[in-house]
Amino acid sequence: MEYILGIDIGTGSTKAVVLNLNYEPLDSFQEYYSTYSSLPGYSEQDPEDIWTAFKACITEMTNRCGGIPVAIGLSSAMHSLISVDEDGIALAPMMTWADSRSSEIATRIRTSEQGMIIYKKTGTPIHAMSPLCKIIWLYEHQRELFDRTYKFISIKEYIWYRLFKEFKIDHSIASCTGLFDVEYLSWNEDALLMAKITTDRLSAPVSTSYNMKDASGVIFVIGASDGCLANLGTEAIEPGVSALTIGTSGAVRIASTKPIFNERAMTFSYLLDEDTYICGGPVNNGGIALQWFLKSTLGKDELSTADYTLFFEKVKAATAGSKGLIFLPYLTGERAPIWDSESCGTFFGLRLHHRQEQFSRAVLEGICYALNEVLLAVEQYSEEIKQINVSGGFVHSRIWMEILADITGKEIVLLQTEDASALGAAYLAIRAIGLSQVYPFSVREKQRITPNPENHALYKKIFMIYQQLYPNLKGSMHELDGLNIGD
Repeated sequence: MEYILGIDIGTGSTKAVVLNLNYEPLDSFQEYYSTYSSLPGYSEQDPEDIWTAFKACITEMTNRCGGIPVAIGLSSAMHSLISVDEDGIALAPMMTWADSRSSEIATRIRTSEQGMIIYKKTGTPIHAMSPLCKIIWLYEHQRELFDRTYKFISIKEYIWYRLFKEFKIDHSIASCTGLFDVEYLSWNEDALLMAKITTDRLSAPVSTSYNMKDASGVIFVIGASDGCLANLGTEAIEPGVSALTIGTSGAVRIASTKPIFNERAMTFSYLLDEDTYICGGPVNNGGIALQWFLKSTLGKDELSTADYTLFFEKVKAATAGSKGLIFLPYLTGERAPIWDSESCGTFFGLRLHHRQEQFSRAVLEGICYALNEVLLAVEQYSEEIKQINVSGGFVHSRIWMEILADITGKEIVLLQTEDASALGAAYLAIRAIGLSQVYPFSVREKQRITPNPENHALYKKIFMIYQQLYPNLKGSMHELDGLNIGD
């Protein structure tokens, strides 16, 4: 059977999706790996674990399909950083997007005039997630490792080097480093100067359609970032249509022909291809907030399907608004629109009448409020968003999608349950190798969820209160964080 393989190298796992040449998803496979935190603020992985998972996905799919694919398109998580030597060997664990050790550096840059100039050139929010801030942290705190590093690369570059022995970075992954000029498609000199590096310590930027053929004849297309490809995989590249993803974290994104900048909310502008920017904002706390709540209330280290089933039953039993209980979901700090690593989570409005049902529903509502705040920030400098195409683990919960529809007031559209980023990687590969002149969206059944007008009216009032919580509590959050009693 002839087929295309899309592979998404994610934070918690690598996922593969098989498409036939009618561009229909047929099969999928997922391989997991671990994240470590040796010190507060650290979020690290072993790149070799991810390389092993990547190979396992290809082996599993080729065995299932009975032969090699026509092409493989790649997607990967953004903002990772690996210090490697001349042979592409990692000199230290990989920092993931969630690594926050450079948060003080990010704050210093973000509040400077130069920081805003770099933001408007690179389209990358100034935050501890960005490789720009991570490299500066290495220079200031691990100078010996900084000096030994031959190249500073991402996980996709690491895998590409293992495949073809060349240091290449696609424009999409480059555009989320904080070091790349998104309009001129070249490394930005101001950002490089701030990071104390030169272009020879970074990979050579290439188009997202750049491809190479391996010894077996399989064409590998370098592809783009997981966020950009989630838009492509959910067919959210038309005006007025947004993509929204909730996995461990979450994001809201729209397609645009030009970068969109919002200095207050510091929305991002990343590249999908030569003609398309994907603009939006990420939140730190998606599924991770739900997992925290369940593990804490159940006293478990591992969660079962039954645990999630019971949780969503409790959510259904609670009414919209959770009887006045509001959850601010900043459990791991927050990115858009506040960009504050020192912020923290809060339950507000707590009364004697609140039970587990209200706490459960408030957690989901809080995550959706946070995403709605990003949605409004994106709309502020673009056209009105009328439809949200969704992806990520939360799509398996009907009640969660209903809450999202009610809070945003937008129609929610679910196109498929396969991984959107891996599917987008396959679509990009199909176009890159010339099988189709356009992105080959297949005709798929769409599930539509429309907002409940009464719930939306109530949520609009609660949302106004939600938006006041962080500004009112920011000072206290920072004071509490400064005590370091949670470390």
